[in-house]
Amino acid sequence: MSVTTSPSPEPSRSPTAHHRRAYLVWKRVVDLAAAGGGLFVLSPVMLLIAAAVRWTSSGPVLFRQTRIGRDFRPFHILKFRTMVADAPATGAAITVGADPRITGLGRLLRRFKLDELPQLINVVQGDMSLVGPRPEVPRYVEMFPTDFQTILTVRPGITDLASLRYRDEAALLARASDPEQEYVTRVLPAKIELAKEYITHSSLAYDLRLVLLTVFHVWLNRE
Repeated sequence: MSVTTSPSPEPSRSPTAHHRRAYLVWKRVVDLAAAGGGLFVLSPVMLLIAAAVRWTSSGPVLFRQTRIGRDFRPFHILKFRTMVADAPATGAAITVGADPRITGLGRLLRRFKLDELPQLINVVQGDMSLVGPRPEVPRYVEMFPTDFQTILTVRPGITDLASLRYRDEAALLARASDPEQEYVTRVLPAKIELAKEYITHSSLAYDLRLVLLTVFHVWLNRE
């Protein structure tokens, strides 16, 4: 006697995995809408900043630097140039205290995070998100490959937990006898843990909270 067997049921999909996929889709939609809208609304401000950078110091308007993005893909992060044109060749990759390479206008732009505005272009291009672990330069990523295997499963962001915790990073490093060593042995490991914490708790509501906290801290720093 033949026995008819029904096909094996497909394995049930994890609700967590489903929600995660939905979150990533909506996160990208929000990124495109917010970054695209931001570029449109802020374009006059960005043009004025670009003109001021060009007027006050020689060199390109934009600073481009290789960072490592999702899935270890390198990309060029964009910022308004806040240092002298040959800054990368005359000092460390990190900025410490009253770094003499920073221009007068550059200090103002950094204070209000206005130098970060061109990263809205990175968001539209898909290299970055509004919220996510801040992207590092290749050599720092190479120092912690296992940790970045986890961190680089998501797009890096313009702001994150570490951006808030270490908003006075330059002043903190200035107090160290060896700023580079301090960054590699203490600050960067702490940033890595904060990046992992963000990935664990990430949601659209959590992203909105981090954006609002970033705006709040920039507002507090206006004096």
